[in-house]
Amino acid sequence: MGFLVKTAIVLVVAVGLAGAGAAWSLYRNAVAELPDYRWLADYQPPQMSRIYAADSRLMAELAQERRVFIPIEAIPQRLQQAFVSAEDQRFWTHHGVDPIGIARTVMTNVEAIGSGRRLAGASTITQQVAKNMLVGAERSLTRKVREAILALRIEQAMPKSRILEIYLNEIFLGQQAYGVAAAAQNYFNKSLDELSLAEVAFLAALPKAPNNYNPIRFPEAAKARRDWVLERMAEDGAITREDAARARAEPLVPRPQRRPDMVAVGQHFTEEVRRELITRFGQDQTTMGGLVVRTSLDPALQAEAEKALRNGLLDYDRRRGGWRGPVAQISASATEWLPALQAVARPPGIQPGWRLAVALEVRDREARLAWLERPDARTAPQPRTGTMYLEDIATWARPVRDGRMGPVLRRMQEALTPGDVVMVETLPAVAAQGRTPARPERLMLRQLPEVEGAVVALDPNTGRVLAMVGGFSFERSWFNRASQAMRQPGSSFKPYVFLAGLEAGIPPNQLLLDAPVEIMTPQGLWRPGNYGGGAAQGWVTMRSALERSLNLVTIRLAQQVGMPAVADVANRFGVIPNMPRVLAMSLGAGETTVLRQAAGYASFVNGGRQVIPTLIDSVQDRHGRLVWRTDARECVGCNSDPGAQPPRLNDTRRQIVDPVTAFQMTSLLQGVVQRGTGTRAGEGLNRPVAGKTGTTDDYKDAWFVGFTPDLVVAVWVGFDEPRTLRLQSESGADVTGGRLATPIFRDVVAAASQGTPAIPFRAPPGVALVRLQLDNGQTILEAFRPGTENSARPPSDPLAGAGGPGTAAAGLDSNLGGLY
Repeated sequence: MGFLVKTAIVLVVAVGLAGAGAAWSLYRNAVAELPDYRWLADYQPPQMSRIYAADSRLMAELAQERRVFIPIEAIPQRLQQAFVSAEDQRFWTHHGVDPIGIARTVMTNVEAIGSGRRLAGASTITQQVAKNMLVGAERSLTRKVREAILALRIEQAMPKSRILEIYLNEIFLGQQAYGVAAAAQNYFNKSLDELSLAEVAFLAALPKAPNNYNPIRFPEAAKARRDWVLERMAEDGAITREDAARARAEPLVPRPQRRPDMVAVGQHFTEEVRRELITRFGQDQTTMGGLVVRTSLDPALQAEAEKALRNGLLDYDRRRGGWRGPVAQISASATEWLPALQAVARPPGIQPGWRLAVALEVRDREARLAWLERPDARTAPQPRTGTMYLEDIATWARPVRDGRMGPVLRRMQEALTPGDVVMVETLPAVAAQGRTPARPERLMLRQLPEVEGAVVALDPNTGRVLAMVGGFSFERSWFNRASQAMRQPGSSFKPYVFLAGLEAGIPPNQLLLDAPVEIMTPQGLWRPGNYGGGAAQGWVTMRSALERSLNLVTIRLAQQVGMPAVADVANRFGVIPNMPRVLAMSLGAGETTVLRQAAGYASFVNGGRQVIPTLIDSVQDRHGRLVWRTDARECVGCNSDPGAQPPRLNDTRRQIVDPVTAFQMTSLLQGVVQRGTGTRAGEGLNRPVAGKTGTTDDYKDAWFVGFTPDLVVAVWVGFDEPRTLRLQSESGADVTGGRLATPIFRDVVAAASQGTPAIPFRAPPGVALVRLQLDNGQTILEAFRPGTENSARPPSDPLAGAGGPGTAAAGLDSNLGGLY
């Protein structure tokens, strides 16, 4: 008997020593690879950044996770207690690990063996923080030991309130919500202080299994778990039994978050802002830093700019694009078309009022088409039918072959066949008016244009970009043609050449020669010409040459002042930095962007100050501290007493041209709109407008850049892969900047100036305004520098005898004369 007792004691001691050795080994292994936990004391959880328009409406949210950080002081006490009761009843008293909870969990799990139920856990809130933030979710004994050790150390390193703050802002609660604030918005569309007791308890029920307690998919399980949390809160004394009973009687009604009213326009603008933020602050800070970004976007003007460009591109496509065929071809059978049409992918860029329809029956004069409508998102799509008439599409829906528009359609079958899937728009019925007969409701054939364009509108006094349209549709292409596309400006570059002339002392009434010229280049003889090969005008004034966009005068003026002077102007205005000093550049053969052109013209109207276009007004960090502001002007007296002098802003921007010279150029560009190539730009605006058209070689680009006293608008139209806008059978008059770009400019300015009084361009101090008579008998006020009113010199030709090499750009030939 004594031998057995001794043997048992030895075995117990041996097993104990072995167990202790294994535990020590496990402890040493766990401690050896513990991550550093001290950074949690200063941890800032990822938080989405928000971009706002100038009217404080939300434009976009930049985030990898939908998370809203709330400091512990702002989290309601009842919500804190709900999570403590549900997840860790002894949170406020234990030191990171709860021995009582562990013992209770062990007993519960022993009883559950063989029952098929999932085994319970005993992790405290501190252990969950250690798991989520430091050691990960690996299922192993080593991980649990590390989690417990880290929990003990975390409790020693920071207060309980900080641990709970991290937990409540980091915990995943389903519905893509991280943290209690995001969950309150996603489940109930409320802030934390608006939650009822029942809603608070529901949020505290989620950490164990958010998907299993989804109130929409599993309402009974979600309500049962919520009621359990209420019972725990009552047990802990956080609420009374009566409060718990009333909350249990409350139905669990989720109200999924309605996203705040977001600006529905300006996607190219927003993407440009996002790229700028990443460049300045980095990817992580942009998407997880909780930045508050306030921009210069005017949503109303942006919407009008998008509408104007869209209408202009669609108008060109209907006049010159031709019909390019259906989106798809499916069966028109009565039993097959509906599922087949549902399977057709929606073309990127299709407009809100358009829909995909299939041609079921095509006759000579009309076609019957069907489409699907979904009156309610919860109902099945319903088939609808409508009629398209030949008279509505005959003149534009013609195919283009070999660069020529085909004949007017005589039969509907020339455009449609049964089974064609096309884009259509429903036009309302029109009542009879006089001799015009009534029209029934009908379908109009639509297609997405191939031609693209861009618009920029900015404030010339600050450089704030008020609207930016980077193309027909952001959905179709993220490429921003306003800021990223490098295109030849054509004759819209000429004002910089003429400005160099004004700076050289040439008055606007100086006579310049418009006559043919030949220049020898290393590539051969260059014979530039005026637009359309028009006859030379002889001696004309500088004003007349710019108004009529005469290439030959521009070349002679560039030769007279020198291309280095022209290149210096282009560099100062930021239009073409480091421009080659060759004569062809004077006709706009270089490359620039729509945004640069808008900023360059802004310096004409603001008195010659440099304009650096900006999209972002200010950036604040997650704590509301200002970290960046674009307006660098000094406010003198802003912090003065109320009785002091009014504060003033010191404009520190660089003066890149004399104010008098800038006003002279503004006056010349007013003439372009009043009498020259840009007359369409000012039609119906009833206010001073100035600007310049631009059309490049072979009609590849159409420009208009213009301004009023308080707004600059730049417009470009062309194809992404440069090719002519003109059909072979045309002269080209309908695809110039004066035809394509000016109506878009006019519509944008009309929208921006609606309801505002017309104001004149402000003449700077010292300018001399002299009344002169033009060739047509009209009199104008010409702007001169003081003392230069009679400084015009006898006319001379700076290119007389210029046959030497080296002044024209390589690779350019006589075709360059088409610049207009």
